[in-house]
Amino acid sequence: MTVMLTMVPGPDRLPDSLPTDRVSASGKLRPDIREGLRRVDGRRNALTVAGAWAQTFGVIAVAAWVDRWWAFVLAFVLMGRGFALLNILGHEAAHRLLFGRRSVNDRVGKWALAYPGLVPIDIYRRSHMAHHRDEMGPEEPDLGLYRGYPVTSASLRRKLTRDLVGISGWKNLKPLLKALTKPGSRRPAGEIVATQAVIAAVLTAGGGLAFGVWWLYPVLWLAPWMTLWRVNNRLRALAEHGGMIRSSDRRQTTHVVRQRPLARFFMVPYHTGWHLAHHVDAGVPWRNLPAFHDELVAAGWITPAIEYRSYLALWRALSSRPAEQGLATAPGAAAR
Repeated sequence: MTVMLTMVPGPDRLPDSLPTDRVSASGKLRPDIREGLRRVDGRRNALTVAGAWAQTFGVIAVAAWVDRWWAFVLAFVLMGRGFALLNILGHEAAHRLLFGRRSVNDRVGKWALAYPGLVPIDIYRRSHMAHHRDEMGPEEPDLGLYRGYPVTSASLRRKLTRDLVGISGWKNLKPLLKALTKPGSRRPAGEIVATQAVIAAVLTAGGGLAFGVWWLYPVLWLAPWMTLWRVNNRLRALAEHGGMIRSSDRRQTTHVVRQRPLARFFMVPYHTGWHLAHHVDAGVPWRNLPAFHDELVAAGWITPAIEYRSYLALWRALSSRPAEQGLATAPGAAAR
């Protein structure tokens, strides 16, 4: 007998008993431990934001200074990562976990992170909180992105190709351009466009360093956002929730992937790869997610049975549906 291939861990992989009194059956920490992990380090985060900007503008500046074709190609590739830096820190600001003072958190999140990444942070915050309240529920903003997995390898390849050639990027850019003509959304859209104009002007002028040219913004800023960042974002999002289900047990809504240096550099910087811990308690800042994850492992709430050894292993499982049929293995037995 065959049944649908699934990405969701079965009950046999989700032990109920915990070996310590620090973690509840739902993965929540004891209040005194939780309080320590919820502290926001604003001073260090200020340096982190500055470092993200140094890396994004830095790769473009170095490429323009070297002025060789291979340097521009390398900068293009690294800017796919650059938008991951800005957007993941913007995600942290959307949770109001970047700075303790709300006004500082929101201003930095808006002008230094979200708007440079072409994200209307207020709209994003509302939809993202809906995502956290009920993953895969009726108000899940990204349900179309997550559901239906595993798919065939050809299907995933088509999706990534649309991302890589800019089709998905244009689909994401069009609503921003249309918002410029709508009274209710004209202001945030205009602020994003103004931010992009400043970035374009700085890159064109070269900051007074005599290396700026007109095409730096469209080629090394906008084009990576429309192409490589879309690929990066899809692969990361699928590794977080692809093929999972609506459940009160976060282990059935969110994947666990072993974190390795290369993936953390290119795709999941700032500890965002410890994503199950983030969904168990979205009030834990990014710096403390590895410690929280370790608590869940020590308690036996996260086990090797639900952990993928790498992102590549998970993507292979996500594209493991046979081309001839949608039937394969039993629930909870998705390939590792």
